[in-house]
Amino acid sequence: MEFSLLGPIAVTTGSGELSLGPAKRRSVLALLLLQPNTTVPLEQLIDSVWEEEPPEHARTVVQGHVSRLRATLAEGGAEAYGIELTTHGSAYLLRLPEELIDAHRFGELVALARPEAAPADAVPLLREALGLWRGPALTGTVTSPPFAAAAHALEERRLTAVEALGRAHGALGEHEQAAAILYSAAVNHPLREGLIAGLMRALFRTGRQSDALEWFHRTRRLLNEELGVDPGERLREAYEEILRAEAAGAGRQPSRPADATRGAGDGPAGAPSFHVKHGQGGRVPLQGGADAGDAVEAPAGEPAAGGVSGGRGGTEGGSAAGDGSGRTGAAPRLLPRPPARFLAREEQLGALTEALTDRTTGESPLAVVAGPAGVGKTACAVQWAHLHADAFPDGQLFADLRGFGEGDEAAPAEILRDFLLALGTPPERVPGSAQAASALFRSLVADRRLLVVLDNARSSAQVRPLLPGGLHCATVVTSRSRLDGLVATDCARPVGLQALGHEEGAALLGAMLGPERVAEDPAAARELVDLCDGLPLALRAAAAQLTARPRWRLARLAAALRDERRRLALLSAEDTGMAAALRMSVARLSADDARLLSALATSADGHLNASVAAALAGYDPERTQDGLDRLAEMHLVDEEATDVYTISTLTQLFARDERGEGGKGRRSGAGEESGERG
Repeated sequence: MEFSLLGPIAVTTGSGELSLGPAKRRSVLALLLLQPNTTVPLEQLIDSVWEEEPPEHARTVVQGHVSRLRATLAEGGAEAYGIELTTHGSAYLLRLPEELIDAHRFGELVALARPEAAPADAVPLLREALGLWRGPALTGTVTSPPFAAAAHALEERRLTAVEALGRAHGALGEHEQAAAILYSAAVNHPLREGLIAGLMRALFRTGRQSDALEWFHRTRRLLNEELGVDPGERLREAYEEILRAEAAGAGRQPSRPADATRGAGDGPAGAPSFHVKHGQGGRVPLQGGADAGDAVEAPAGEPAAGGVSGGRGGTEGGSAAGDGSGRTGAAPRLLPRPPARFLAREEQLGALTEALTDRTTGESPLAVVAGPAGVGKTACAVQWAHLHADAFPDGQLFADLRGFGEGDEAAPAEILRDFLLALGTPPERVPGSAQAASALFRSLVADRRLLVVLDNARSSAQVRPLLPGGLHCATVVTSRSRLDGLVATDCARPVGLQALGHEEGAALLGAMLGPERVAEDPAAARELVDLCDGLPLALRAAAAQLTARPRWRLARLAAALRDERRRLALLSAEDTGMAAALRMSVARLSADDARLLSALATSADGHLNASVAAALAGYDPERTQDGLDRLAEMHLVDEEATDVYTISTLTQLFARDERGEGGKGRRSGAGEESGERG
């Protein structure tokens, strides 16, 4: 006879699973199993089994459940296993060998494992322990606070075992296995910093540096949005170790052959590789431990991390850097992976090439990719950066400035610290002030061929301290704002992104869904492009809806999207969506401008002039014109011609929802971190 707590509550005998009855009876058994060979007071059972005030006959109900459990266990042959459920006054005692309880066996196996001292032995022990889990702990019990707390404690023990298994695989040099194990846990517990730190190190050691850094930035955003805190020491240390190790030339460590250190019967030596996209979506969890032995180290015979000087040397593939100590480092490669299914934008890519490779001005080239939320600014900039990475052999730096996000925008000092660490500057030599760090950054890269991508900027003032000064450096900035200040003072070349046309939008749908599915109904594809305002983010969300519903024709989704009350909700896919993207833009508006946008949303066809806008908002002409100019700068309205303004349908729907006139799309989506983030 075996008792299961690590999943659905169950009692199994040689002839099958016993019938335990309703949730309250299972809950009584679970509480007795959580305290085996210990008297459990009747009052404790009553308090745990009822989520609210227990009824007057609660004692009788619990006594009845105990009586039925006693009979069920007896029918299953409990006596032969030394199991007995007895009454002791107003308390109950379940006497049994504790090894019959899966949670007890799990704890014993985990206690025997020593992932750092004996990793080859720890791996099979931990795998066996985790194999006892058949789902969320205490499934089938009532949802009262005592059971929620007990399930949480068991889940904590499971996650600790997962982290230990990852460390054991890492100690054996099996970093692919470590990454695969930690990844699935991290997806479900994205705020558990020790778990994320272990995953980052494992990803880095398999050569997936960009994925490792993406996990850091994703978790940092979630911590800020969900808890209002910055990354803790463990997560920050893992991030800085990766940056220093990369600068020092520490890359992928070759995995040891599994059969050299592991016994037969273990899991497969290989594990599937994967890539991680970070976004602003959110699930919640806790904290874990990362061992000091997990520190990323440079290969034997190489220095740990070096300072950087402005001089460039070495080969085309990287730069030699030094601070007088003779230390060298590899060029940092911090770009996110290329956007998936990137199409069109040839004109804008060409404009970026012209702007960023122009050496005739005697200045460091600077371009600003601007456009509305969801139009694909990040994707365009990252695509260009990957296409031209070879032109910048001394490295490519990337930073999300968080100008339009749930939390605070990134401080220049924070970004500069990351850049200096990536370039090999020891942490103790990174200046504390943004002004000093900016000066050091410009000095270090003055003679380098370096590309800097500054994504999601809020203002010109946020960008300026991050600009390199070298003639061979180039910078591309993305923003929902035009950043006119950079154009005026830094001669930035603006590169505007507009919505996709019918042909380009249909091609994107075809790339996402397969051309055959789009070719079945080209008229519906054109309508979908219109309903999505031609925005790549919205089209990708629509494609995700169709991918999840393979039997749907495009016309069926188009019909659903015609309902304006549902459109924003349908144009969301888990942690990405148009409502969330627009919310981040509107959140940066002043109260006056937000009210003006809400007034514009009541326009029948989305076309109006300043006098009509003033009448709708109840503002005087000067106040209205100033507000329209600011909304146009933020790409929330478009000035098609002199005194002719348009507001897109999706922006109208969102603004109406915020006023409470729709309400269906108000909370759809949680972020816009996708290849088409605006």
